[in-house]
Parts: sequence; structure tokens; C-alpha cells
Amino acid sequence: MPLDEVRRGPIAAALSLLPDRMASPEAEVMMLAIGLQESRFEHRHQIGGPAHGFWQFELGGGVRGVLTHSSSRDYARGLCAARGVAPSASAAFAALEYDDILAAGFARLLLWTDPRPLPAIGEVQEAWRYYIRNWRPGRPHEKTWAPLYAEAMEEVTHAD
Repeated sequence: MPLDEVRRGPIAAALSLLPDRMASPEAEVMMLAIGLQESRFEHRHQIGGPAHGFWQFELGGGVRGVLTHSSSRDYARGLCAARGVAPSASAAFAALEYDDILAAGFARLLLWTDPRPLPAIGEVQEAWRYYIRNWRPGRPHEKTWAPLYAEAMEEVTHAD
């Protein structure tokens, strides 16, 4: 899916279902960069793995974390209700594979659980550390991060 469609579609829709303070250019850049890193916005089910959605959430990791973390659980329940999904880990995990808005919302909420502020736009290495800290990828590919982050930054900073 092209980045402008991801940004104007599922990301915008998810952010509209969450508190206004969660919407920012920094959040959009991180969401786009992480989605590019995880799935290139091509795969809603991890190739050879269990993760679901463009942001590649696993049941026992990110899904359960977003649904139970003190800073995200109430928002996650509201997001699930708005999307017609039971607020359980199994129901949300299943829905993430086909509900891009729910997946985008969970991505934003996972970022929200980090007590540190989102990296400023253009802070590529700090954004990488933020991603690693929150997504905890099994096999991180740092060499692809900078060019994918640049694509995300370009989309957000040069959008009409």
C-alpha cells in the first residue's frame, strides 16, 4: 500500500479514534517508519511467523501489552469497541490481520506506552532506538532503517 494511502487512510482514521494529543507529525513518522520496517505495508501476516497487521504484532507481546499497559489499556478498549472487536488479546490479534485501522491504533498505543517522548523528526538513530525498545524485533535489520525512515519523513514533511 502506498505511504500516502496508509497515512491518509488507516493512520488518520486510527488517530481520529484516539485522544488528540496522540496525533503529531512525530507519531506519524514513527508509525510509517515502523510499518515500513516491519512489513513494507505489503504483508498483514508475517512471512514464516505469527505476527499480524502491517505493524507485525504478536499475540503475547504487543497485543497483550497494549491491552494491559496502564497507559494504553483504556484507549485500547475504546479502540476495540469503535472497531467492533472484543477487547481480548485473541480477538484483537485476529482482527489486526484484516483491520488496518485497528492495527494503526495499536501501533500508536504501543508507542504511547514508552515514557520517553517520541524522537524529533530527523533523529534517525534515536528513532531506531525507540523502535528497538518498543517493538523488540527478533532479528532487527538496522541497515534498512535509515532509508525507510527517510521515506516516512518525506511523506509527513512534504505532504500537501
